Amino acid sequence: MRATWGRGLRARRSDPPDTMGVLREARLLGGDLRDGLRGGAAGSAARRVRRLLRADAVLLADLDGPVARQGAMPTGSDPEALVAEVFERGAALRRPPLCAAPLIVADDLAGCVLAAGDLGEEDVSEVARLIAGQLDHAELRTARTRIAAADLRTLRAQISPHFLHNALAVIAAHIRSDPARARGLLTDFADYLRYSFSAKGDFATVAAELQATQTYLELQRARFDDRLEITVRMAPEILPVTVPFLVVQPIVENAVRHGLERKAGRGHISVSGFGEGPLCVIEIEDDGVGMEPGLARAVLAGTGPPAKGVGLANVDQRLRAVYGAEHGLVIETAPDSGTKVVIRVPRFMRGVVAE
Repeated sequence: MRATWGRGLRARRSDPPDTMGVLREARLLGGDLRDGLRGGAAGSAARRVRRLLRADAVLLADLDGPVARQGAMPTGSDPEALVAEVFERGAALRRPPLCAAPLIVADDLAGCVLAAGDLGEEDVSEVARLIAGQLDHAELRTARTRIAAADLRTLRAQISPHFLHNALAVIAAHIRSDPARARGLLTDFADYLRYSFSAKGDFATVAAELQATQTYLELQRARFDDRLEITVRMAPEILPVTVPFLVVQPIVENAVRHGLERKAGRGHISVSGFGEGPLCVIEIEDDGVGMEPGLARAVLAGTGPPAKGVGLANVDQRLRAVYGAEHGLVIETAPDSGTKVVIRVPRFMRGVVAE
């Protein structure tokens, strides 16, 4: 008889293993443990573990006690006592008809998996290693999310006093000479602050980021007496794409402060976006003073001058935390040749949703 993996049916230990079924259950187990043992899918994880081991019953526990059970434990057995003994010894133990193994995550004891049936320690230990690996991934994802959120709070706290002062000064200067424009700029300024300090979440759509960036650039254009030229080209299909909150505007601000403020005459900034297969690509380019490529690398590494490129390093760190190291910022620059910053992120990614 072929092993059966569907609809809660458990194969007999004597049946030959279904390799594809085992691989499928192991893959889906990762989804069940995406948010850890206490993430709400522990019951489903226990069912999959029971099928993987072809056990009579399974219990999953963390250091606070059992979190999920599947199947009826044999009469007279004491699973909780065996779990406690595993926690005490930190090693797999077999007390027929029970067998249990510790969950070791990042070299620390995190829990235990216990199974009832004709099972050996190595069987249960192997599944425990599989579970521990998935829990390690879950902790890494949680850590990345916390890092991204902390970096976002840092960026909000670094809203440039230099920009705030200049924006208010420009608005004040237009109150008598051009009251209508002063009112418009004041509305832009309020919209900019409202978006920058929004508490909705850690992600936004490209469309929302673009709107905030255009508001910022309008304030800067007024400050530069319209010597600032702006080009925005954004493919419609990427406007709904979700990206980390405040990733475009800080790069544009860096272009203005460190690229164009020190340039004589007119300056130009372009913001463009397009789809590139499964990726969303956003490019911010200026024709300012540029910088040495080595300095650009130092800025992204966080070892550059304290007053230069803080926003760039912050955005780079958050992109890497959310999408992985391969999705950090790319900077193309040279002295007197302007600067181009490129963002490449997946157009769709599980768990990345604008609020």
